[in-house]
Amino acid sequence: MDSDSVGGIDRRRLVTWGGLAAASVVAASAPLVGARTAHAHSDPTGSSERDRIPPDTRPGGAYDRYVAQLAAEGKFSGVVLLSHRGRTVLSRSYGMADKEKGIRNHEGIAFNLSSASQPFLSVAILQLLQQGRLTLSDPVGKHLTGFATDIAEQVTIHHLLTSTTGLDAPMPDWQRIFHSREEVHEHYQRWTRQATLVGVPGAGSNGHRPGAGVGLAMAAQIVEALSGMTFWDYVHEHVFRRCGMKGSAFYTRQQWLTDEHIAHPYMLQTDGSLVDAVRNLDKGSVDSNTQGRNPGRGFIGYASGDGFATAPDLVRFAEALRNGTVLDRPYADLFTGAKLPGGDPTSFHGYTMPLSITNGQWVFGRGGGGPGIGANWSIYPDTGWVGVALSNDDNVQIQDLLLQQEAAITGAPVNPPPGGGG
Repeated sequence: MDSDSVGGIDRRRLVTWGGLAAASVVAASAPLVGARTAHAHSDPTGSSERDRIPPDTRPGGAYDRYVAQLAAEGKFSGVVLLSHRGRTVLSRSYGMADKEKGIRNHEGIAFNLSSASQPFLSVAILQLLQQGRLTLSDPVGKHLTGFATDIAEQVTIHHLLTSTTGLDAPMPDWQRIFHSREEVHEHYQRWTRQATLVGVPGAGSNGHRPGAGVGLAMAAQIVEALSGMTFWDYVHEHVFRRCGMKGSAFYTRQQWLTDEHIAHPYMLQTDGSLVDAVRNLDKGSVDSNTQGRNPGRGFIGYASGDGFATAPDLVRFAEALRNGTVLDRPYADLFTGAKLPGGDPTSFHGYTMPLSITNGQWVFGRGGGGPGIGANWSIYPDTGWVGVALSNDDNVQIQDLLLQQEAAITGAPVNPPPGGGG
């Protein structure tokens, strides 16, 4: 569970990233790692506007220069990738994945996605829908036991995936350190059954409540009940493996500490220093939105976040959605379609992700943020673009970076939100 996050990219939501934009605090400059950059590809048709490669997306273009400047100022550590119709146009990596071991960030490094991994849950549910094993109007009680009657009978799977359940639950204990998958699983089984119905299901978003993620945990338990697998194993087998996402997983804390292909999150402290969250479980975030939290304490993520992926794997996920590998075409369209209106005429809510119309293009994706973590992937199906930004440093300038990415791909003007970094 993490702070509010976005994807897509909607300017209004960008303001809610909370702990990611520690723009006013500049630590010592991170090492600038000259990453591999794939060649930009020429227009394959010579005429189609949709196949055009905008100059600002190319190596040496405006977006490339912008990210390089952030990194040089110590305001970005991570990976950015722009892909057009499955072909890499720009790939850059900066900073360190593990400072203690001297491992630099690169394309093969997996980053914690925080809540940017939530759409994998939606894909799992829609796969089961495709198989005829559930309907989106099924109430929770059709598949799970132990819930209060009002929840069991009134809250549906559609409500779970749109965060319109009307549910609340006790605030999680952010100081607790978990030690096994079994302990985490048992915790979520118990926590979901402490939920109470405090609103009308379907009446509006309950994302502001302390227990907002409880509905996603219920959805994961429905996946488990129908598949006979843990949520983690199901997503590994039927989402990551099917998409060819070999560097992606719900990694455990032991893997985070020992696997050299996983980026460590570096949390900002009150003295301006950055500490490795996974190696310092006694330390916590000092950001007001994530006060005292440490992602390493969770041992392994669950439905509301903390899956891991590499930047190329997120492009593979986009391709699997496009070509019917992970969901048949009608169900992929259902996944990426608007379900509810958003806060302005061109933004919408989908299943565990926001969607929008940006400079005439449909765009969907997901962002996530937490202590030492910043992640965003955006898919532009009309023109075949995918933009990925993954970071492992609290000094990241995520709002402006995503606006620059959006501008490079769509030509939209860059108008930073109030309070954004520069």
